[in-house]
Amino acid sequence: MREQRTHSVAAKSEASGTRGHPRRWLILIVLCLSTLVLVIDNMVLTVAIPSLAKDLGASAQDAQWIVDSYILVFAGLLLTSGSLSDRFGRRKVMIIGLALFGAASLAATFAANPAEVITARVVMGVGGALVMPSTLSILITVFDDNERRKAMAVWSAVAMVGLVGGPVLGGALIGWFWWGAAFLINVPIVILAIIAAIALMPESKGPWQRPDPLGTVLSVVGMTALVWAIIELPGQGLGDAMTLGAFAVAAAALIGFVVWEMRAPSPMVPLKLFRARNFTGGSLALTLVQIGNGGLLLVLTQYLQFVLGYSPTEAGLAFVPMAVASLAASTFGATLGNRIGNRASAVIGLLAMAAGFGLLAAVSSDTGLVLLGAALFLLGAGGGLAMPAAIAALMGTVPPEQAGVGSALNDTIQQAGAALGVAALGSIVSSGFTGALPASAPDQARRSVADALRIAARIGDTELAGIARSAFTDAMSGAFLYAAVGALAAAALAVFIMRDRESDPAIPDPEQVGV
Repeated sequence: MREQRTHSVAAKSEASGTRGHPRRWLILIVLCLSTLVLVIDNMVLTVAIPSLAKDLGASAQDAQWIVDSYILVFAGLLLTSGSLSDRFGRRKVMIIGLALFGAASLAATFAANPAEVITARVVMGVGGALVMPSTLSILITVFDDNERRKAMAVWSAVAMVGLVGGPVLGGALIGWFWWGAAFLINVPIVILAIIAAIALMPESKGPWQRPDPLGTVLSVVGMTALVWAIIELPGQGLGDAMTLGAFAVAAAALIGFVVWEMRAPSPMVPLKLFRARNFTGGSLALTLVQIGNGGLLLVLTQYLQFVLGYSPTEAGLAFVPMAVASLAASTFGATLGNRIGNRASAVIGLLAMAAGFGLLAAVSSDTGLVLLGAALFLLGAGGGLAMPAAIAALMGTVPPEQAGVGSALNDTIQQAGAALGVAALGSIVSSGFTGALPASAPDQARRSVADALRIAARIGDTELAGIARSAFTDAMSGAFLYAAVGALAAAALAVFIMRDRESDPAIPDPEQVGV
């Protein structure tokens, strides 16, 4: 019986392309393009928001919704879209997502008011949610075990380049053209990715399963409420009734989702995957890492611009050491990982990230580029080693027929961790900054470093400006200490929970995991 089951799994794997598709490296280029357009768009938009808000007359609330509407829809639909890709075809779902993303980007380019931009961003969120799980699920089905680590390293490195290069590109586009270019740049990349996907990619899907409408509704409601509550937490606080209500809705929906998925005859998400130590360990490690990474750009970009006086483009260029280190470490890590295993690669990378966050905690309001560059280099190198290793360990436990929903689980874990990081580190910095300002400071100056510097410039109070910069730097240092602790905790989890595949008795048989 065991031999029949193993033969069945091998047959399914061969049929779905996991022996290595002959065009796999060309397919990887398409997957990287598809991921890159999502990452770059969000990073370019952070630079474009001030210009967009000025031209369209957007309020602060409008600007917040332009950013948050995408995140809410994207996070809420990830699990559903992963299930859809397994059921209806991963290439098909990815192409539909790219088309939606491109069309919405074109609409946003020529939007005449904030409401039209927000609507376009909602549709872009739907498209992004369809694309993201499909990219990783296609990757693990067209590459075999020996090459999958290298492919994931390339995929992760490209995402890092987009993360760091986005603000630089955004500053250049706005300087040369106008804010609409931040959306228009997506269109040719999407068209190229769609054409290449049609020409190069094989279709792959899992065995047909009955729809799970209740699971779909519970996952969408739970994840959307959770991310919304996390986003609102820094500004509103835990005492706010709406925030508490959102957390309550999220808890009820997600608990209900888990209970239902464990009992459903045809569950949308195979929760039995969490019985594998590598899946659980990789998930927890990624969550803790993303909590630190999620708030990194938010906090450090403010430090670079408001404390050190960098322009948005210069602030983006300051992250170049991080991108270079990530590319180098991803390339080196793919070879190293095959020798020492996922667990060791993840631990080494996480320790390097902890050291990087520790260095960032030591910066001051007049720190030079050497310390900052060293810290970012360590963070890039650590992430380049740890992230692909954790994802490879996690996805290595997912049977090919459930690659889409397994990838969606990975994306959801990272998205939730990043959102929590933005909220947690933002809240730590905000409260630390407010507490460090003297009681004599104007109330509006206590809201943020940007407000404090603007008021100081208006009234000519250089002392207030200096105090604000020092207060923000001290608060930022405290936040990065927490991030360092999180990276160390992730390393400990990797040591005690993760196992290299050949020695992991907890990895379930794919036929037992499949439901």
